[in-house]
Amino acid sequence: MPIMTTRTAGCGAAETRGFLAMAGCAFLWSLAGLFIKLSSWNAFAIAGGRSTVAFLFLWACVRRPRFTFSLPQIGAAAANVATMLLFIYANKATSSANAILLQYGAPIYVAVIGAFLLKEKPRSEHWLALGAIVVGMVLLFADGLGHGSFAGNFAAALAGLTFALNIVLMRMQKEGSPVESLMLSHAATALIGFAVAAFLPAPSLDLKSLAAVLGLGVLQIGLASILYSYAIRRISAVESVLVAVIEPVMNPVWVYWPPGRPQPRAIAGGAVIVAAVVLSTVVSVRGDKGKKTQA
Repeated sequence: MPIMTTRTAGCGAAETRGFLAMAGCAFLWSLAGLFIKLSSWNAFAIAGGRSTVAFLFLWACVRRPRFTFSLPQIGAAAANVATMLLFIYANKATSSANAILLQYGAPIYVAVIGAFLLKEKPRSEHWLALGAIVVGMVLLFADGLGHGSFAGNFAAALAGLTFALNIVLMRMQKEGSPVESLMLSHAATALIGFAVAAFLPAPSLDLKSLAAVLGLGVLQIGLASILYSYAIRRISAVESVLVAVIEPVMNPVWVYWPPGRPQPRAIAGGAVIVAAVVLSTVVSVRGDKGKKTQA
């Protein structure tokens, strides 16, 4: 019995660390708008520079990456490349609010795809959190929603699907080392980004822009990738994407810092999302601990 208690506590602690790591990852992802705003480079030069720095940072951290080129490893990498490029295009072709809102249809996609590929069926608290998050997202971005273009809105929605596929395929590598998928994706994104940027006006190599790209590569993508890879091995795909929605709540705070006077509807939306994520996380951890104790 003491051994079972220790194992249960250990499993619960590992899951809690997974949730905290994913929350840290979402926080770092949310810094994208701030760093991009500080750089004068075009979007594709930023994408290429950010991914180059991120790839080198991850290689230095991992040291001996294991590139197996398995279907989940390649699939997760391709999905991540598609997500980054689609989101860049969407932000240019439609409103930022539309792009973020449509991309974060991802939790629904993860719930459905994960149930088939991972056999991880969402529990009742997950479905309730998903519903609350939809309401919160609409409230949060209602004032910024615009019609945009059909192509931009479609790209944003498609980015939500590829983001979901990345999470599910990363989770499929939970017994291995999923960080290599992110390394491959950044190598590919760097090549694509610089290839497109070569046909655009050359970016200025001013200190401010270089520092911003360095911050994007090391913090917003590099360190976030380490936390993401750690988290996805310890919590389910649905739990991961639910915590990830902290990113769109924080993103406007950094982009418009120091903040003006936010609209009550936006505050309410952010509060609904954060509350849904926190409550769902607490219920999930307690529920898993209870099941393992009974076992």
